[in-house]
Amino acid sequence: MVGNEGGLVDVAQGEMVEAELNRLIEKRAALEDPEAKEELWVRSVERYNARKQEEMRAAWCEYHQGQAARHRTVLEELIAGHEQQAERYRNQPKGAG
Repeated sequence: MVGNEGGLVDVAQGEMVEAELNRLIEKRAALEDPEAKEELWVRSVERYNARKQEEMRAAWCEYHQGQAARHRTVLEELIAGHEQQAERYRNQPKGAG
């Protein structure tokens, strides 16, 4: 591989650019074919749906994790309140009431 110093061209980079240009040219040529257009559209929709499904999965996961934390806090407060009441009755003299 030759470096960019002294005006020399980086061969590997040139090959990558050429490959990318070929890919774009082939994609453009495929757009002229109605069946190819349909296939590209179908794949585009599939990618979009997969991305939306992943976003929804992540959102539901976050929602349920948050709900669990909120419920845990509320339940711990309820438990603590009942434990305090039980302790109050446990320490109350017999016959008081």
